[in-house]
Amino acid sequence: MMLIFSQVALLLLLQLSNAAKIIGDELSGQCNSKPILDPRPHSVSILEFGAVGDGKTLNTIAFQNAIFYLKSFADKGGAQLYVPPGKWLTGSINLTSHLTLFLEKGATILGSQDPSHWELVNPLPSYGRGVEVPGKRYRSLINGYNLHDVVITGDDGVIDGQGLVWWDWFTSHSLNYSRPHLVEFEDSEYVVVSNLSFLNTPAYNIHPVYCSNVYVFNISVSAPSESPYTVGIVPDSSDHVCIEGCNIATGYDAIVLKSGWDQYGIAYGRPSKNIHIRNVHLQSSSGSSIAFGSEMSGGISNVLVEHVHLYNSSTGIEFRTTKGRGGYIKGIVISDVEMENISTGFSASGHFGSHPDDEFDPNALPIVQDITLQNVRGTNIKIAGNFTGLQESPFTSIYLSNITFSMNSSSSTSWICSDVSGYSESVIPAPCSDLDTRYSISSLAANSAGKAAVL
Repeated sequence: MMLIFSQVALLLLLQLSNAAKIIGDELSGQCNSKPILDPRPHSVSILEFGAVGDGKTLNTIAFQNAIFYLKSFADKGGAQLYVPPGKWLTGSINLTSHLTLFLEKGATILGSQDPSHWELVNPLPSYGRGVEVPGKRYRSLINGYNLHDVVITGDDGVIDGQGLVWWDWFTSHSLNYSRPHLVEFEDSEYVVVSNLSFLNTPAYNIHPVYCSNVYVFNISVSAPSESPYTVGIVPDSSDHVCIEGCNIATGYDAIVLKSGWDQYGIAYGRPSKNIHIRNVHLQSSSGSSIAFGSEMSGGISNVLVEHVHLYNSSTGIEFRTTKGRGGYIKGIVISDVEMENISTGFSASGHFGSHPDDEFDPNALPIVQDITLQNVRGTNIKIAGNFTGLQESPFTSIYLSNITFSMNSSSSTSWICSDVSGYSESVIPAPCSDLDTRYSISSLAANSAGKAAVL
């Protein structure tokens, strides 16, 4: 079924040294906008600032000086920073507006394994503390704050976080601050990340937070299956986001949507919404291929996921929340999904995750409703679905249609349900009675109303 989304502006780099302007199509999803391309009029190489691509020399100052120089072109059409083949070791660097960071084929930006090369910054206001350790957090390797029109792209260049030391510190509880990510944009708009490979992140790979008009296209993400809580792409309190044509394999979640943690996310009040994910191949060793929450206190809504391949994962699609979160997850349509070798196909839990401190309100109950799961085929699935809502706030209006799972021979239970209600049609194996109400005129009307949330 074709869904109609609201107007959105997106950026897409289709050739070297291009800045992109987008004319949104009112009748298209976030990933369907048409670019108008303007070339960047200025370009410099990182070599011009004394960088050495031997994988040993620290180039943080060279990157900082180059970006400071290119900032002067922001009002002259912007500029490009070119990274040629080589291994370019660096600590945290901050980008500027109207900039393209281009990694040539054979170019690898390496994250330093010395934590003193990663700046410390305050926790995000919608989280109130570092997610892993109370207090501050390490700044990400490549950062943008309050920026406009930024592109990180290349000819299959690589950004490698060299995360092994961070994983060891995390596992041994040796960290004094929360781990850094590879790329983070905060309070920024018109952002493109494309045509690159991301390896061995310390924590997240790409984290747009409080952002608008973000386009992540044609990237690959890889971290070892045993790497602790490594995550692919994390739209966080961000809107008008497109994720398309990506291959992601991580230790935890491949793609997860978030919007703040308990009372801090409620107070900040910025949802993640108008998000389009399509044509992606996702693998998650211990988490979910696609997840919502559990930090969703600002709300998550108006999400379309279509034409996705999920494989070799603990969970295929998961909705997570708990008492004290508040917020909502609603207006979600997930369609045309292939699953292979998944332990649990669908999961929705009202008892997932921890709290930042003891100040959360246990009466802040989340709402999970208007979820459509349709046109799904799965092979070697152990549990079709585990839907466990909250007694005080049951999950409602869950719609299942045209779903067929070939179950693992060791499966003893196909569906698990409590405090959930919904409708189903053409679902094999048949769902539990709470979700097995057949479509009627009234339920079809309700289903249409739910789908209208993503229009």
